[in-house]
Amino acid sequence: MSDDFETMGPVDFLVIEFPGNRMTGEGFPLLLDLVDRGIIRILDLLFVRKDTDGSVGGLELKDLDADGELDLTVFEGASSGLLGQDDIEEAGTALEPGNSAGILVYENLWAAPLAQALRRGGAQLVASGRIPVQALLASLDAAETAEGDAAAV
Repeated sequence: MSDDFETMGPVDFLVIEFPGNRMTGEGFPLLLDLVDRGIIRILDLLFVRKDTDGSVGGLELKDLDADGELDLTVFEGASSGLLGQDDIEEAGTALEPGNSAGILVYENLWAAPLAQALRRGGAQLVASGRIPVQALLASLDAAETAEGDAAAV
């Protein structure tokens, strides 16, 4: 396992909510493209649903919208065992009743060489985060407004 750690890139996760359990499948070809180009490696992909009574359960990878067009079988077997029932329950707390979500755990292969070099030099990652796009745009809008106000003075 320590050899694997030495060669791995950073690992992230996403929980993506689908209101009303509606999945168009539009993002799946893009996800496959990231895998095919060696940018990411999918470690786990699970789908969960939160019923209107608040109960949360897993969904099988298949044609989730039952229209015959969204074939997710290509993702079958994308399970490293990292995700468990507690992760499904935790993801469920973020969902609105009547919605579903995909939980994606992926390795950032693009960053693996950098991570390896840093580890060889004794460095270690001590913090990580993500800035939501909405927060970034709000911050940029506020800065732009402040610049406009300062220029008007």
